[in-house]
Order: sequence, then C-alpha cells, then structure tokens
Amino acid sequence: MEDLLRLNIQRTIGHSISDLEFEQFSKFLFPKSFDKKAILSEEGEHCKYVYFILKGSAYSYFVNEHGDKHAIQFALEGYWITDHYSFFSGKPGIYTIETLEPSKILVMNYDNYEKICQSNHLFEHFFRILIQNAFIGLQYRLAKTNSEDAEHRYTEFSNLHPAFVQRIPQYLIASYLGIKPQSLSRIRKEYSGKK
Repeated sequence: MEDLLRLNIQRTIGHSISDLEFEQFSKFLFPKSFDKKAILSEEGEHCKYVYFILKGSAYSYFVNEHGDKHAIQFALEGYWITDHYSFFSGKPGIYTIETLEPSKILVMNYDNYEKICQSNHLFEHFFRILIQNAFIGLQYRLAKTNSEDAEHRYTEFSNLHPAFVQRIPQYLIASYLGIKPQSLSRIRKEYSGKK
C-alpha cells in the first residue's frame, strides 16, 4: 500500500525518487485505521494533520446555518485531504473531515510537515505542487459552478472522476456540484441514457 504514496509523489513531481528519498519521506508519516464515519478533523477545532488515503475514502464539508451539509473535497486511495486553512494558520478549522468507509490513512502533523520540507528541497517542491493544484482545482470548480449548467457540471465531474461517482453517495456529489439531489438524480438518468 505504501507504493501508492510513492506513486503519488512521483506522479506529482514528474519523475522517480530513490529508495532512500522515499524512506526519508515515509518516516514523517504514521499509519492509522479509522472506522466509517470517523471524524478526522472538526469544524471549529484546530486541524493538526494532513491525511493520505491508503484504503477507503473521506470527504471535507461545512454545515450552513440551515443545517445543510456542503461537500468541499473528496479523497479516495492515493489522495491527500486536510483543512488547509486551519492546518497552515493554526486557527480553528472551517471544515469537518469525515471518513466515508473504513479507512487506512497515513497521517502527518505540522511539525513533521515543516521537518520534511526542510530536509529535502524535493519534498518542499512536492508539497508546493500539491497545494498549487488544490488551489487551481478550487478556482476552476468555483468558476464552473457559477457559469455552467448542472448537467454540464455533472458530466464533466463523471468523466474526470468516475471512481468518485461509483463510491461517493449521490447526495454528497450533488452538494459538491451545487445541485439539488432531485435534479442530480434526473441528470444521472439522462446521462446514463446517453452512454
């Protein structure tokens, strides 16, 4: 399973890393197992860790004043997830992160994040690209949510993330895309008919 982490690093930076570099990176993370619906980090509390999913899935969300849950990010095997705002600022979290399935996750705290970035420029470069890609993805999603119709948003999401469509509950995908669950159900039926 740790091969998944190595593959993630290499795919992100665009080249392979040595066994020694991978060993150096790995020593800063520790594995933990979580049940389904385990809270990894809670809105209002300091998010102390970044998480890499080895097995299972998780998502981040916030709850609005009406009690509606709004999904922000999904993570399956090979994905990182955290509340960047809280993790980097040390302030109370703005999202809750919860597992969707029983999960095995590699966990890194802020001190180890700093140590790993200082230990080798390669790792600092890796995390910069990860954070940069997360920021780009968020900006792209906000632009699409405000400029494209629901059907187009779902079609693009399905094409980009087929594994998410299979494993993430429909109501959370609807929330993530800014679509009412009933509308998403209709769109999915139409989309399936076109395939």
